[in-house]
Amino acid sequence: MTAFCAGSHAAPKLLRWLVPALFVAVLGTRAVAADTLTVKLDEARIVRMPDRAATVVIGNPMIADLTMQPGNLAVVTGKAYGATNVIVLDRSGAVLTELELNVTGPRDKTVIVYRGIARETYSCTPQCSPRITLGDDNTYFTNAVNQSSTRNTQAIAAGADSTH
Repeated sequence: MTAFCAGSHAAPKLLRWLVPALFVAVLGTRAVAADTLTVKLDEARIVRMPDRAATVVIGNPMIADLTMQPGNLAVVTGKAYGATNVIVLDRSGAVLTELELNVTGPRDKTVIVYRGIARETYSCTPQCSPRITLGDDNTYFTNAVNQSSTRNTQAIAAGADSTH
C-alpha cells in the first residue's frame, strides 16, 4: 500500500499500467453482456438473426431450443435451467455471430413448498396449482406430469368429437 503514498515514485508507474488494464476490463465486460441472451424457463423469445444466417448450432439442446422462421427470425425456447451458447454460420461456414444463452427461472408468481428435502412448486396466477418444474420431488413431479397429460388427452379427444 505504500506505493500510493505521496512522494512515492512507484505510484505513477503503477497507475500507468493499472488504468489501461481496468479500462480494457470494463470494455470487455460490456462486450460480453451485449452478446448474452436470457430466456425464461418454459417461455419463448423471438430473436433477429443475421441476414446471411444458414446454420444455427446450440451448444446444449437440452437447455434451449431454437427454430428458424422466415424473415431472419428465430424462436428460442428455454427447456432447462443453465447456460449454453449459440453459433450462427453462413452458407460457407463462416461464423456470423456467437452468443451466450442463459435460461433462468419462471417469472410468474410461484410458491415453493419444502417438505423436508422434497420440493413442490406451485404457480399462483391467481389460484395456486401444481407447476411442472425441474428439480421438484420425483413423486410430485410425476403426478403433475400425469395429471397434465391426462387433461391434454381428454381435451384433444373432446375437440375431435366436437368436429363430427
